[in-house]
Amino acid sequence: MSLTIEDVERLLAERHLDTASDLTALTAKVSELAGKYGNSNTNLWLMFGAILVFFMQAGFAMLEVGMVNIKNTKNILIKNVFDASIGALCWWILGYGIAAGTSNETAGFIGTDSFMLDIPMSGKSGWLFQWAFAATAATIVSGAVAERVTFGCYIIYSIVLTSFIYPVVVHWGWNGGWGGAWRSTDLLFGCGVTDFAGSGVVHLTGAVAALVGAIIIGPRIGRFDEGIKLPQQSVIFQTLGTLILWMGWYGFNGCSTLMLAGLSSSTTDTYFDFSDVAAHTMVTTTISAATCCLTTVALTALTSPDRIIDIGAANNGILAGLVSITAGCSSVEPEGAFCIGLIGSFWYMAGVAFLEKMKIDDVVGAVPVHGFCGIWGVIAPGLFTSSAQYANAYYSSRAEKCAGIFYGGSGDMLAANLVFILAVIAWTGVLSTILFLGCKFTIGVRVSTEVEENGMDDSKHGGKVFSATPVPTQEV
Repeated sequence: MSLTIEDVERLLAERHLDTASDLTALTAKVSELAGKYGNSNTNLWLMFGAILVFFMQAGFAMLEVGMVNIKNTKNILIKNVFDASIGALCWWILGYGIAAGTSNETAGFIGTDSFMLDIPMSGKSGWLFQWAFAATAATIVSGAVAERVTFGCYIIYSIVLTSFIYPVVVHWGWNGGWGGAWRSTDLLFGCGVTDFAGSGVVHLTGAVAALVGAIIIGPRIGRFDEGIKLPQQSVIFQTLGTLILWMGWYGFNGCSTLMLAGLSSSTTDTYFDFSDVAAHTMVTTTISAATCCLTTVALTALTSPDRIIDIGAANNGILAGLVSITAGCSSVEPEGAFCIGLIGSFWYMAGVAFLEKMKIDDVVGAVPVHGFCGIWGVIAPGLFTSSAQYANAYYSSRAEKCAGIFYGGSGDMLAANLVFILAVIAWTGVLSTILFLGCKFTIGVRVSTEVEENGMDDSKHGGKVFSATPVPTQEV
């Protein structure tokens, strides 16, 4: 028996089925339609998410250009543009296959197929969404080592990070690797890693590479000289960039459900609706960002001699709160998101103090925001995940066991997350050290003193922007 869509609509309207064969045919048609339109909805959702996450590159560009000296404007902008462009080709040729290709599920170390988009047509929206994340990881590094890293070293670390270092971590945490919570067997501590949108996978990976680069390259001239404050171009750009990043984060976190609705890939009769999870994720993201912003401003005011209400603290507080909630955004309750944002502010402030104490120059504060709060972000679900939200976002069968310890969980998920943090730090730290030291002893990692003092724009990019160049007096 064959049924058209009109037949299905008629039968549903009449609420009458004559025979068992009618019921079977109707069920088959509904499953077919759900699969067809579910795939369309998934593609649209992922493409929408990819656009939002990619627009974060505009936010990073404005944030970073606002925080560097005006004489380095073109240099930092071309790096942001190249992060997306280099990342796209590296992700196409090698990165996506390593990140999302199949691997031995027991070892789960690295993907071994799907290179150069050798994937079904239906998977290309997923490739696009994941590429936008890869570009974000590279941009974290470029902001930290701005104003003194050589362009050749920048190109090399951007290629290596997006082709190999970052994709391996993606495979571990999300795509069937040893730490993933979506594995069918051999779950780490019986729960796997709860890092829903990448506090560890994306942000900690980028921050560790940034920290290594900043240490090996060294601080900018005058950065830690007493009485000297290096100029920043525009707090306006910094603030607008931060707000753009906040907006893009709704794609980063919310669209990491990877679908709004559809049939299970393992059965033909289980229908999933993740729209409520996506909405919940965006709500917790908002609460954490807002809480961390206000807390960071308050802490800065209380600890500064002049009790300054600092817009820079507000901006970095927003970003710190966003990074802090990214791992647990789908699995914590709103009150948990409030606590995560509140505590995330202290982690951020500790990161700032650490860099100052160690005299490590991080131009945009990438290490405190993405590193310290990335670590906290991965720890937080192990404390604040509720069984109800875990069941909605992950699996109800292990929700009680894998809840946070403040919500009656066994602590196994927290253990898995701690192991993952150590693995990401070790993997990224060792490979980044080899990478930057290799550059240091070959092509060089730092521009000359003359270039740094005169500005990067003059040396590589055709001269300073107009507002940084003195206008000659014209005779009338």
